[in-house]
Amino acid sequence: MCIIKNLYSIETGNFKLDGGAMFGVVPKTIWEKTNPADELNMIEMAARSLLIETSHKLILIDAGLGDKQSEKFFSHYYRWGEYSIDTSIKKAGFKNGDITDVFFTHLHFDHCGGAIIRKSGELVPRFENANFWVNKDHWKWAISPNSREKASFLQDNILPLEKSGKLNLIGASEKPLGFDLLTVNGHTEKMMLPILEFKNKTFVFVSDLIPTAGHVRVPFIMGYDTRPLLTLQEKAFFLEKAAKDKILLFLQHDVRYEVIDIRKENDKFKLNKTFKLEDI
Repeated sequence: MCIIKNLYSIETGNFKLDGGAMFGVVPKTIWEKTNPADELNMIEMAARSLLIETSHKLILIDAGLGDKQSEKFFSHYYRWGEYSIDTSIKKAGFKNGDITDVFFTHLHFDHCGGAIIRKSGELVPRFENANFWVNKDHWKWAISPNSREKASFLQDNILPLEKSGKLNLIGASEKPLGFDLLTVNGHTEKMMLPILEFKNKTFVFVSDLIPTAGHVRVPFIMGYDTRPLLTLQEKAFFLEKAAKDKILLFLQHDVRYEVIDIRKENDKFKLNKTFKLEDI
């Protein structure tokens, strides 16, 4: 069991993505009401991680884009703002060397890139004392990617994890860090969502199942998802439970909202309340 002392929101750096890609077949006239686009049709995105403090561990959930890729690479993602993973961890009162574990929901570049840095020409872990945790089936998926996801699985982010000697591959039913996991397969193979109990409330780190508050409506599904009809089922099942059990959703990619809860109204799920993690 994972007894949590505190949770910290870690802003690793903002970027932008194409609004159409983020909402799939939903018309822009609808999705831009919650996620307004710029003149290039790009919408603002956060890359928010979560730091879990227990009595014996300091666990980071995901690690953002990082900063080691080429200028050409980052030109496609329009990074903006002053956030960085190093300054955010320092603001929370810790050093990178304090991190004992990094848990990845999945290995798309905007979720794992910040865990690896370039140092003296070598690709090495940013968190030198940490163990890394990845689903074993997702790892196989990521190191031999399909052509659709190949651009999201960057070998500079992934292979150094294995080379570090601190990579741990786990099954969907395991919980090596003490918290339960919800495993979903619509976005990518075996994405794992941490389920956390804190201050008598249940939090779920929803990752790319529900990337922003604008994606709370079940049909609002990213064009990036490999199995969109499966995402449709997974979202409906999860949102039903979240509304019924008053589960709090920690949002990774919403620039305005960190934590939300939802309600069901006329068979549709809607944003109910928004929270800052520090105020809960």
